[in-house]
Amino acid sequence: EVQLQAFGGGLVQPGGAVRLSCAASGFTFSDYAVAWVRQAPGKGPERVSRINNRGGRINYLDSVKGRFTISRDNAKNTLYLQMNSLKPEDTAVYYCAREAEDNSYYDYWGQGAEVTVSS
Repeated sequence: EVQLQAFGGGLVQPGGAVRLSCAASGFTFSDYAVAWVRQAPGKGPERVSRINNRGGRINYLDSVKGRFTISRDNAKNTLYLQMNSLKPEDTAVYYCAREAEDNSYYDYWGQGAEVTVSS
């Protein structure tokens, strides 16, 4: 059974930092691109960052470039998102997601980690 479990998040002050982790199981993690997708209250989902299967190709949402860093450890079957210089507009539920083999959609999703940026 394919599973993605996100950890981390919580309440953080503006300018602060938090790291999210996503533990993958039930599939060969190193064969798939994965991503972090967030959904803010009252808004649609947006892809924050994507990393290909070997970690050599990374994409970021413009609004998080220079502040967020995605990485993966294929030996540990884990995806990470380091979020620095957090802003209130980063408040959202963050989901890790596996990209389907044809790269056209995300076929499995984790349960989400809530990040609230507030003073």
